[in-house]
Amino acid sequence: MSSSAWIAYSMCDINYTYKLYCVHRDVRQGKNIYFDMWKPFEAGSSPIDWCERNYSISSSIAEFMNTLSNVVFLLLPPVLMHLFRDYGRFVNPGIHVIWFLLMIVGLSSAYFHATLSLIGQLLDELAILWVYMAGFCMFLPRRYFPNILHNDRKLLAICATLPTLIATGLSFIHPAINAFALMSLGIPAFGFMIIELKRTKSMRVYRLGLRCGAVWLLAVACWLNDRLFCDTWLNLNFPYLHALWHLFIFIASYTAAVLFAYFSVKEEKPQQSPVLKYWPKNDFELGIPYVTIRSYVKLDINTNI
Repeated sequence: MSSSAWIAYSMCDINYTYKLYCVHRDVRQGKNIYFDMWKPFEAGSSPIDWCERNYSISSSIAEFMNTLSNVVFLLLPPVLMHLFRDYGRFVNPGIHVIWFLLMIVGLSSAYFHATLSLIGQLLDELAILWVYMAGFCMFLPRRYFPNILHNDRKLLAICATLPTLIATGLSFIHPAINAFALMSLGIPAFGFMIIELKRTKSMRVYRLGLRCGAVWLLAVACWLNDRLFCDTWLNLNFPYLHALWHLFIFIASYTAAVLFAYFSVKEEKPQQSPVLKYWPKNDFELGIPYVTIRSYVKLDINTNI
């Protein structure tokens, strides 16, 4: 083989080798991109890790007690749907959306704590965000509506959807701070409840509001202690305050929904004569509270609260 032919052959071989390298590199990077797409679903991909020791009780569930404590979000809402059947039929069927979304919160939270995956964290937090938005649109007293809304609750819902969608998008940017942002939403809700409690003439409603506020403060205390003083609770061999947070915040959340459901009817549809009752015994005020009505008058759907 002549020298020129040998050089040409060598150059072709080098070029072919380089192309093979490039193809191999692209395939490898493609695989990395593919796996990166699924990384948020991987166990432990979330930047959030609560105080409970991971996989200490079950080898397949990261935070066993934090996962198990979400069962209340699944058991109680169906009961509340049944107890609020008259409210949903004659006042506002949207109340059942609140109970359904609470179940979604429970499922999402259980998935997150079982896997500590990023997608589980986001599902959990976004479910909380949207149940808050639903409650805000359904129960905000009309006297607080801006004039631009013309006292239209449906328009309020449309306007509230935009910032909620923006917040949904922002939650993907810095997931580690989402929990603190969501915690801050409880402050205005707590403030509105205090204002409404001062207006009520029913001592039964007032007492329920006091219990709701106390449980909410207890829930926040559990959340902060688990988040900020984990080492202390690990030394005490009780790293389960976040599980207690789940129990207390569910009680506070559904109780607040019951109270605001009562306030809404009392102010906007007093002819329906709302009554706060307890199940299974009405004279036992530590039972499950719910709102029923005395006047079973089916109103036009456009007048729903």
